[in-house]
Amino acid sequence: MATAAAAAIAKARRDIQHHFFSHDAVRPDRAVSFGPDRIIQQRQFERMRSRGIIREASPGLFWLDVVAYDIDLRQRFARVRLVLLAMVLALAIGLGVSILSH
Repeated sequence: MATAAAAAIAKARRDIQHHFFSHDAVRPDRAVSFGPDRIIQQRQFERMRSRGIIREASPGLFWLDVVAYDIDLRQRFARVRLVLLAMVLALAIGLGVSILSH
């Protein structure tokens, strides 16, 4: 279930990103409107706004800050790498204990 939720969130983020990139809305003077298709898109859109990735140029017109998007992407990948490293270490310790007990 968690995997499906993560996939839905990732798709919503990609759809939002695609909307702004396809309209070249990466500067305030190129801002466009955005109407989410699904509730999950609305949530991700609001989250991206709160993180400064999506900015409002004027009421109802938004643009994607590419620098903020890139920083956010790098931070998310760093967190994933850290979780994977912790999982590998836990597995290695678990296997080591298992081998020693035999």
